[in-house]
Amino acid sequence: MLEMNLRTIYDEDQIQFRDSVRKFFAKEMLPHSRRWDEQGIVDKSFWLAAGEAGILCPAIDPAYGGLGLDFRYNCVVCEEVTYSGATPSLRLHSDIVAPYFVHYGTEEQKQKYLPKMISGELIVAIGMTEPGAGSDLKAIKTTAVRDGDEYVINGSKTYMTNGQLADMIILVTKTQPELGAKGVSLILVEADRAGFERGRKLDKIGQRSADTSELFFQDVRVPVSNLLGEENKGFIYLMSQLPQERLSIAVAAQAHAQRCFDEAVAFTRERKAFGTTVLDFQNTRFTLAGLKAELQMGWAHIDWCIARHLRGELTTEEAAAAKLTHTELQWRCADAAMQFHGGAGYINDYDIARLWKDARITRIWGGSNEIMKEIISRKL
Repeated sequence: MLEMNLRTIYDEDQIQFRDSVRKFFAKEMLPHSRRWDEQGIVDKSFWLAAGEAGILCPAIDPAYGGLGLDFRYNCVVCEEVTYSGATPSLRLHSDIVAPYFVHYGTEEQKQKYLPKMISGELIVAIGMTEPGAGSDLKAIKTTAVRDGDEYVINGSKTYMTNGQLADMIILVTKTQPELGAKGVSLILVEADRAGFERGRKLDKIGQRSADTSELFFQDVRVPVSNLLGEENKGFIYLMSQLPQERLSIAVAAQAHAQRCFDEAVAFTRERKAFGTTVLDFQNTRFTLAGLKAELQMGWAHIDWCIARHLRGELTTEEAAAAKLTHTELQWRCADAAMQFHGGAGYINDYDIARLWKDARITRIWGGSNEIMKEIISRKL
């Protein structure tokens, strides 16, 4: 269980909210998480239950059915779901996708889609990555060609989180390919449009219940009213939203790192070797002591980042640094915990096996950590 008594960012309201979130996950998520891993997808009924419990998109304005809370409540949900070891992609839905509607959607789009996103009736994914374009969004090839009052969309996306569940995709397209990044637009594509097809549910190493898919678009026609924001402003929108996305990744990574550390302490306290516990060995104690010190600094840094984000001050470079720092710490904690479990850590019956596998992707998604270093270095 995450301890909140030393945190500086949360007050009594968030502490009470955390208690309700924790109880909801204990009842509606944890009993099913291993089954979801095995089937590679979360039950749609869980999304509806999460919506009813006020877990989805808590920061959305009450005018659209939300709670009108600040980003701290998103962080509470993120920390609790990640610490639990389960991997439903609530963070993508609430922290990453919803803000595009809030900041760039028309009033009609907000009224139409946000209430259903909050209730869990409408699951929305975002289509960025392509087979030949990962972190380099300028290189995407999916096109949306204007034809009267419609766009005709052709292309494909891959590594799409919630790809199988999604009822709608915010699709990153080129409306004027000759302009490069200045020709990128965001277009809403409903999953029941003719010409849209879901490809394989990809067989991943970890994060298995967060379904990830290929998506294909062949002459998919959508009305011009499905444009999100202004035409050819998509790249600017994407760059503007990346700080919150990367902060969300950092928050999740820190909570996951704490869970891995806690698993290591609990296991080494009980595991016997050479007539004593593994925790009694100096190497074990010193390694865990070093990680504990890093976690202490990590939580302080997370709170600093959240506070700056709430004030609208978190920079692109600071968010990149947070994503880099906390995912690297996450991996060190996961790998050390796996090592201290010995052979047991390689057995899927133990939580650390799943935690270790789930940790590997975070240094890649949201922009690889090598890209994070490139972003940070631009301001040197």
